[in-house]
Amino acid sequence: MLTPPTVVGDGVRTPIRILQMDCPTEEALIRKKLGAMTSVRSMEFNLMQRVLTVVHEPNALDAVLDAVRSLGFSPEIPETGGRLDAAPEVPNKPWWPLALAGAAAIASEAASWLGQPVWLTAALAILAVVACGLTTYRKGWVAIRNGNLNINALMSIAVTGALVLGQWPEAAMVMVLFTIAELIEAKSLDRARNAIQGLMRLSPEKATVRQPDGSWAEVEANSVVPGAVVRVKPGERIGLDGDIVGGRSSINQAPITGESMPIEKAEGDPVFAGTINESGSFEYRVTAAASNTTLARIIHAVEEAQGAKAPTQRFVDQFARVYTPIVFAIALAVAVVPPLIAGGGWHDWIYKALVLLVIACPCALVISTPVSIVSGLAAAARRGILIKGGTYLEQGRKLAWLALDKTGTITHGKPVQTEFEIRVTDVDIAHVRSLAASLAGRSGHPVSLALARAAETSNVTHYPVEEFEAIPGRGVRGVVDGKSYSLGNHRLVEELGRCSPELEERLDALEREGKTVVMLIDESRVLALFAVADTVKDSSREAISELHKLGVRTAMLTGDNPHTAQAIAKQVGIDRAEGNQLPEDKLRVIERLSGGPAVVGMVGDGINDAPALARADIGFAMGAMGTDTAIETADVALMDDDLRKIPAFIRLSKATHSILVQNITLALGIKVVFLTLTLAGLGTMWMAVFADVGASLLVVGNGLRLLRK
Repeated sequence: MLTPPTVVGDGVRTPIRILQMDCPTEEALIRKKLGAMTSVRSMEFNLMQRVLTVVHEPNALDAVLDAVRSLGFSPEIPETGGRLDAAPEVPNKPWWPLALAGAAAIASEAASWLGQPVWLTAALAILAVVACGLTTYRKGWVAIRNGNLNINALMSIAVTGALVLGQWPEAAMVMVLFTIAELIEAKSLDRARNAIQGLMRLSPEKATVRQPDGSWAEVEANSVVPGAVVRVKPGERIGLDGDIVGGRSSINQAPITGESMPIEKAEGDPVFAGTINESGSFEYRVTAAASNTTLARIIHAVEEAQGAKAPTQRFVDQFARVYTPIVFAIALAVAVVPPLIAGGGWHDWIYKALVLLVIACPCALVISTPVSIVSGLAAAARRGILIKGGTYLEQGRKLAWLALDKTGTITHGKPVQTEFEIRVTDVDIAHVRSLAASLAGRSGHPVSLALARAAETSNVTHYPVEEFEAIPGRGVRGVVDGKSYSLGNHRLVEELGRCSPELEERLDALEREGKTVVMLIDESRVLALFAVADTVKDSSREAISELHKLGVRTAMLTGDNPHTAQAIAKQVGIDRAEGNQLPEDKLRVIERLSGGPAVVGMVGDGINDAPALARADIGFAMGAMGTDTAIETADVALMDDDLRKIPAFIRLSKATHSILVQNITLALGIKVVFLTLTLAGLGTMWMAVFADVGASLLVVGNGLRLLRK
């Protein structure tokens, strides 16, 4: 999606779609043209989405668009208040001119081998060049006119030079091969683009909406406003975010979270655009417009991440700006110096110089990094890992420390009853359970809620409670059947004088296990105790184990008491645990860990842990699906509550770095080999074409491997 222009300081930030902007060749041309305009403040290029974002003076947009059009491009901008949807596919060119050119080039080669008249060989070669090369010549002329030596300019010069030198078959075949390779490269890049744009197709275009008269009608999803009620049938994709108001079903959330199992949803539960209704039918109330759903925010975040260049990409861009002029200067020297100084033949040395011109373009080198980064971002997004930029994707492999919040991150975030012990012998167990459940059911405290949930599963009878009273920091009190009962913590038991050495010892043991204990007390004694704990997720244990195997040390930062912190840390194998941590305390721990060269990450909910998340080198937000703050502020957002996605992120970061190194080595290595062969007199234009576009195809294909990881 392309957002409308926005005001930035005293300028205007305008995203412009340019469908003809396929690779670094067009970027360099536009950069040079607009860079000379004083009204243009800055430019950002997103080749994968074919979007140029320009910050310019308020009244300079028309001049910017005219400058882009002068280069032969067709710019598009969203109108005020509107958006441009995903870029349409570029229309396919007719195939017959390329087929004709290929046949003519082969015929020219055959005529030369068979000793046919030169005029026939030349005519067939010229036919081949005209049939498939006019676009290259047009682009080359625009580039030369603007003082830019891109691949089209270099290829135009080289083919024209070959024709002038009488290398008819070779000139024709080089142009045909170049055109074919450009076509294959464009198709390969489209695959990388579609990896992200495929997310946009997850949401259906239509939704069945309840009308004011109670009837149902299918309408455009983009027109549905928050508050409307939508009905979903079994097997349908959900079109908008909302909360279920009627019915129940299991929802496949894998398109957004990467979860392998469907999630059961009932009345009051949230549903998200792009997910799939597996079974059952339900109705939900829309909570966000189509342009602001969780899926839309994910797409927008990934698009912005594509536009932000990673460190390796910035290095490659700077290198390429120096590389091309140097090789062009070498080619010029090869054409002129040997004939003038050593008496070499002008024909041979000019031919070698033309071959060098074709090798000179750094397309393979420059395209190698964005393809790899975008493929990595897309692979992560498909698995419910939203990475906010190539910088974080590259940094992940260096992660040395990972700090984690406890509640909702390592644990489920919902306390459950783990123990029930009768402390006296002359009471009915069922009666004691009912008394505790009756008191707990009147309280909203998390511990009371855990007892109430446990009672529901045991079909416990609830008694009427009179004179109910909450005792702050201690528990609750009430009267059941004329008798007073209390349900409270260790402190309340001590204040009531009901504690004993034996009970004290038992409470201490449970608290050291990280459990919270409440007791049911009548007018004279403790009847029973209930232990409640926030249980650890099985996935947390696996995640911590995987992190340790990857060489990452872990620290847990929690507001719970140190006993609980140590107990939970021991259960999952965390290296270090800090209890009684306020937000500012967590920030100080992150600052201490970040003191050296090590990369430090922080995992939290994106809101309470905001200071620590912001200070960490990489901030991970857990369960970010549907959470605006987490998606907008985190560096990496995990779309569900599964910590195992962090080791997956680190492995993807390592794989991306490996492929980046491979691509840069391939691109430069191939250039060096063919450059050496040419200077040694063994290089031909055919080789030059393979050196340029062949290397481009190799690095694009290698980068796309990340989509399968």
